[in-house]
Amino acid sequence: MATARLDYVPPWWTYWLHNFPHFNFFFQSVDNTFKPEEASYQQSLIFLACVGAVGLGLSLLVLAIFLVCLCCCRKEIDEDTKRPNTCCVTWVAVITGLIICSAVGVGFYGNSETNDGVYQLTYSLYNANHTLGGINNLVAGSLASVETGLKEHLERLDEIFAKRADYLQALGFMQLMVNNVIRELTGLPDISKANVDLAAIADQTAFIEYYRWLTYLLLLILDLVICLAMCLGMAKHSQCLLITIMGFVALSLILSWASLGAATATAVGTSDFCVSPDKFIVNQTKDFLSADVAHYYLFCRPNLPNPFQQSLTICRRSLTTMQIQIQGLLQFSVPIFPTAERDLLGIQRLLNSTEFSVHQLTAFLDCRGLHKNYLDALMGVCYDGVEGLLYLSLFSLLAACALSTMLCAIFRVWTLMGSREKEYDDIDEEDPFNPQAHRISYNPRRNQSMLFGGTPRYENVPLIGRGSPPPSYSPSMRTTYLSMTDAQIRHFGTDFQV
Repeated sequence: MATARLDYVPPWWTYWLHNFPHFNFFFQSVDNTFKPEEASYQQSLIFLACVGAVGLGLSLLVLAIFLVCLCCCRKEIDEDTKRPNTCCVTWVAVITGLIICSAVGVGFYGNSETNDGVYQLTYSLYNANHTLGGINNLVAGSLASVETGLKEHLERLDEIFAKRADYLQALGFMQLMVNNVIRELTGLPDISKANVDLAAIADQTAFIEYYRWLTYLLLLILDLVICLAMCLGMAKHSQCLLITIMGFVALSLILSWASLGAATATAVGTSDFCVSPDKFIVNQTKDFLSADVAHYYLFCRPNLPNPFQQSLTICRRSLTTMQIQIQGLLQFSVPIFPTAERDLLGIQRLLNSTEFSVHQLTAFLDCRGLHKNYLDALMGVCYDGVEGLLYLSLFSLLAACALSTMLCAIFRVWTLMGSREKEYDDIDEEDPFNPQAHRISYNPRRNQSMLFGGTPRYENVPLIGRGSPPPSYSPSMRTTYLSMTDAQIRHFGTDFQV
């Protein structure tokens, strides 16, 4: 219906993005009207894209500060004999992993929404291109049949009716009608340029969208792989795997900040277009379409006159008048001039086909079809497309922050692994709470040797029956005995109780 123009209202997020500050490279404010051909407007979008570079710089600065602090803390750990606590680092790694997984979910949704919006745009462009191509074909076909076919038949009929002035007068009147049809069809706006432009825009958009979708998909998969690999590296305590993960985290961090800048600039530029799309399209088509034709298709309101109505009406009336003339000539001239029947029937067939083409042309030139394609394209770009870009920007921001934190956690885990190996070199075998003490508890020969001062020749000699007084315990032996675990006491019984 003609009131379909009211269906499109720019969403609130396009106004919010449209009001973002636009600055050129000299930090001068730039008009936020969508003018992609102007250098100042291009600079404002590039300026917004640099947000990603600023974020990357801040992340690197935070990482540098963290590494400096980590080196200082590591020196203090080396001087301290206490074992560092890894619980905090573990929880940080878990939380960053959960944040990245949540961000990946947001990214998948945003990538799908953006793809749906761009697909709706290209589908509408192809439909509009089909309509415009049909209009061009109908106009070209009608002109060809009228200019060549009808004129050839009329010239032959002039020779046949050379002796009948009344028939020649009818042919002259038909020639005037033919000239009217040719003039009106030729006067229709040449929309072949718009047809070519729409096809080129749709093809280029589909090509760019495919690689954009694929790039984001690979980035999302990379983030998931990083989370899984980090969990595996921390579980296996593999320094080599953690170093590899750090390289991929750094790569994903750079890509995340870059995607944030690109998505922000694209969303702002698209929102500038969505706030006032009619004005931009009128300016772009002014070279080959008049303002009244452009407004007729962009707004499609009942109070707007059809700019093609007069031309199409003249064509239909001219064709109808020629049909009446041909019917009269077939009725009265064929009995006198039988050779004229073939040309008269040929003209009748051409008039029928041309009249059918004009009726089709009237339907194609109606504003409702192209206006619906226009609205569908706007809904796809300004609703699904920009909304998807906002979700992708949120994904990039969350992923970049979480990856920066994850990189700090990996550095910390890597240093703790190094300090743990050093502790294992200086481990106290008499400490029942270390991993080796657990193995010692199941080695009774070594335990007995430890209890008897490390003298192996007495470890298998019973105390009773060898004629010696009860042994005296040194302070270190008594401390070792009191530190025995319950499992060791159950194993040796109460033979060594004081």
